[in-house]
Amino acid sequence: MSILNVENVSHDFGGRTILENASFRLLNGEHIGLVGANGEGKSTFLNIITGKLAPDSGKIEWCKRITTGYLDQHTVLKPGQTIYEVLQDAFKYYYDLEQEMLSMYEQMADCDDKTINKLMEEVGEIQEILDHGGFYTIDVKIKEVAGGLGLNDIGLDKPVDALSGGQRSKVLLTKLLLENPMILILDEPTNYLDENHISWLISFLQNYENAFILVSHDVSFLNKVINVIYHLEDGILTRYKGDYDYYLQQVELKKRQQVADYQKQQKEIADLEDFIARNKARVATRNMASSRQKKLDKMNLISKPKEKVKPVFSFLEARTPGKVLFECKDLVIGYDTPLTKPMNLVFERNKKIAIKGVNGLGKTTLLKTLIGMQKAYGGKVEKDPFVEIGFFEQEEVASSKKALDYLWEEFPDRNNGEIRAMLAKCGLTTDHIESLMKVLSGGENAKVRLCKIMNREANVLVLDEPTNHLDVDAKESLQSALKNYKGSVILVSHEPDFYLPIVDEVINLEDCSTKIV
Repeated sequence: MSILNVENVSHDFGGRTILENASFRLLNGEHIGLVGANGEGKSTFLNIITGKLAPDSGKIEWCKRITTGYLDQHTVLKPGQTIYEVLQDAFKYYYDLEQEMLSMYEQMADCDDKTINKLMEEVGEIQEILDHGGFYTIDVKIKEVAGGLGLNDIGLDKPVDALSGGQRSKVLLTKLLLENPMILILDEPTNYLDENHISWLISFLQNYENAFILVSHDVSFLNKVINVIYHLEDGILTRYKGDYDYYLQQVELKKRQQVADYQKQQKEIADLEDFIARNKARVATRNMASSRQKKLDKMNLISKPKEKVKPVFSFLEARTPGKVLFECKDLVIGYDTPLTKPMNLVFERNKKIAIKGVNGLGKTTLLKTLIGMQKAYGGKVEKDPFVEIGFFEQEEVASSKKALDYLWEEFPDRNNGEIRAMLAKCGLTTDHIESLMKVLSGGENAKVRLCKIMNREANVLVLDEPTNHLDVDAKESLQSALKNYKGSVILVSHEPDFYLPIVDEVINLEDCSTKIV
């Protein structure tokens, strides 16, 4: 049964076509992956089907009594509640249904048999929804899902005002999963999750009985949880039955067929034009030439497959530093309380190191302490005086400047054309370059910030979750650039498929944590 139908939806934004006569259907129990390059409009499509944004034209139809849950990249928490109170709000829909059912029971005391029968049908429907939604095991479910995504380690009594951006995202995801909607809509849910919690989420989604629509650029994650792919490119949505790998095979086959059809038609056009040119002036063959011209005029032209503009990342190298870049002597990191035991670590020149561990242990704090953005809680960090750092921050306040001006401010000696060329190399179009940083998608924003680092000389790249939001092509290019980079790399990432081919060593911060993991 189709629970969502989208027919011929079109939408433009800022003079650019985001969707063009796009059609989409979601069947009960389908697990859909919505894929496409950064900036193609995936989040816009989700906002349209959830009613946050009105399309320019087209029709969107949902089944009656359907429940949806939507986690987008910009969802925020209201201050003044604890984590547990926020998670309890997940069941508000069911509490409201229970009140509606109790009200119906009260009405039955004073109505005729026909009305009672109708009310009993309504009560039966509501009771089934409550049972299916696990309304009578709320506390058990909260602890189970909160534990799976690591919130129990943070403390369910902790105020949401005191949480980091990544922790807030985790709370919102947990709340959404607890709601158990008939349609789950997730936009980049693995951002801010570590490997253990991603594994838990994979298991959860594999066993999810209801339908979901998922936006993710994590290929391994997608392959494990989805059974249908919708690909969005140039405003067109195309459906593929199967996992991500199957989708790639089908896209390649379709591209080859289109190339073959295009070449065949181009030859036919050339032959027709040659015949017309040679015969239109001769009386004996003029009718034949005219017939060929009519055939040419009626021909539906096959377009040549467009080559996607892929980002090309590369990093400039600064002068060679000393052998030891950072030496941590009895280093303890933290803010109000220590996050680690004393650590004695040495980061050497030309080494590429990944730092892993569950969220909340202080991976970002360690990076900031190494480069001097955060004071050590105890001990000290000795830094080589010739270290030149390129730092990619996981969370950065979105600028109100245009992408063009944001980069130009960093490189005032460059001209307009040079700045545009720098951004275009990172896979950004003219529309992206002239858009405000705060309205760009997460992936587009990350590409602009990577562009800033790329064009400054550095001998140590310190990267905090650089792949969050990046599309598949951008991640592949970034991985290749880091492999080829001759300097040192210190990298925090939750994607082993990304960092293992790059690094020489992996430091597990769990080994140094003061927390029980």
